[in-house]
Amino acid sequence: MSRRPVTPDPVRPGQESVWDYPRPPALVSSTKRVVVRLGGTVIAETDRAWRVLETSHPPTWYVPREAVTPGVLRRSRAASTLCEWKGAATYWDVVTPDGELPAAMWSYEAPTALFADLAGALTGYPAQLDCTVDGERVRAQEGGFYGGWITDDVVGPFKGGPGSWGW
Repeated sequence: MSRRPVTPDPVRPGQESVWDYPRPPALVSSTKRVVVRLGGTVIAETDRAWRVLETSHPPTWYVPREAVTPGVLRRSRAASTLCEWKGAATYWDVVTPDGELPAAMWSYEAPTALFADLAGALTGYPAQLDCTVDGERVRAQEGGFYGGWITDDVVGPFKGGPGSWGW
């Protein structure tokens, strides 16, 4: 079976293409304001986030553990997954008066050396949580497995949707 070539979307001023991201992924710090909410409850808020940039994926944004509102996370019973680059993921349930979302966030408690700065930092699925970057509402990466955060300054096409398995 031959793979269909991917044609990157046009990049406009102020945008970056996920097809220019490296493999293995890069970890890049950011001072943009990242806010994660569930209903009316702020789960996390920071201007000291990290982005993981990987070819064909929208960035996944991580917030430091100290940016998380105390008492809103409970270690999930969900099985751990393994990232070939970052290591074993630990999943977290989000629990607030507005609701409970099982395994809606994850962290790398003991990441690989390349991602050591991410130890204990958390990210979440924008399909389940209200995530913003500098006030812009994040759109979820298609497919449900990956946790990429799509904003207007990032163009694809993005891995995750139908037909993208071999990218």
